[in-house]
Amino acid sequence: MRTAYISHSDCHQHDTGEGHPENSRRLSAIEDQFVATGLSDVLRYYDAPQVTDGQLLRVHGQDHLAAIKSMLPENGYARLDPDTVISPDSLRAARRAAGAAVAAVDLVMSGEMESAFCGVRPPGHHAERDRAMGFCLYNNIAVGAAHALERHGLERVAIVDFDVHHGNGTEDIFKDDNRVLFCSTFQHPFFPFTPLLEDAPNRVCVPLDASAKSAEFRAAVSEQWLPALERFQPEMVFVSAGFDAHVDDDMSYVSLTDADFRWVTEQIVEMAAKSASGRIVSVLEGGYELNSLARCAEMHVRVLMGLH
Repeated sequence: MRTAYISHSDCHQHDTGEGHPENSRRLSAIEDQFVATGLSDVLRYYDAPQVTDGQLLRVHGQDHLAAIKSMLPENGYARLDPDTVISPDSLRAARRAAGAAVAAVDLVMSGEMESAFCGVRPPGHHAERDRAMGFCLYNNIAVGAAHALERHGLERVAIVDFDVHHGNGTEDIFKDDNRVLFCSTFQHPFFPFTPLLEDAPNRVCVPLDASAKSAEFRAAVSEQWLPALERFQPEMVFVSAGFDAHVDDDMSYVSLTDADFRWVTEQIVEMAAKSASGRIVSVLEGGYELNSLARCAEMHVRVLMGLH
């Protein structure tokens, strides 16, 4: 299958400071893994464009865009919250990250690519309509989903989020939009400590205990995500691909394995083939232990490509 890898060198320039877990080594680890395993030979590489303000304003308020611009330091660092650090090149990186999701939608909708993986940073799924938080400035996956709806006229899109942290921003942005089905699993109680909302026709959120392992995760996907997705029949599937639930990643206590990330990607691909003509746009979220991040991202992309 034709799969795009969309990124940009600007995403490496987002400097979060010494010791911050969300750093440029994450992208380097993934890209080095693609080269070492030969995956880079069969991927199509694309440079991410900068997102436009109009594309951002589909999911964020004007005040949010202005606030981030006003906080950007000329040198050194600034904090948008205790976890979210920005530096002089951060805004350019964030505009590339969101732009990658837009470009991915265009490539897949045109038929040039069947799927796409956006290897970008900063991540996005914690960014709410009017608030940056949790390492996230703009909600990349939401920008991509809104582009599919508004620019390409799709009527139903699904976002599946297997990052170990609740995708509160994505939930906030689309909670009243029945064109978007949001399915997520996450450790609870845990950052970002947002209150649990009851499931709704467009929301299937499955909290996992800190002791959760493969069985609990796979049951959540099989018993709750997949039936909802089958009923919804999305025309495109978006993936918030966070790999920080891995047993080797000390960002959480949930203990998933490489095989779990392969399995969930297989379920997503199989489901997308039924109603979405296989159209999948995946965007990197978390994953902070570099070895497991690199392996799982490679496996994720291999499954998107139909390689095993």
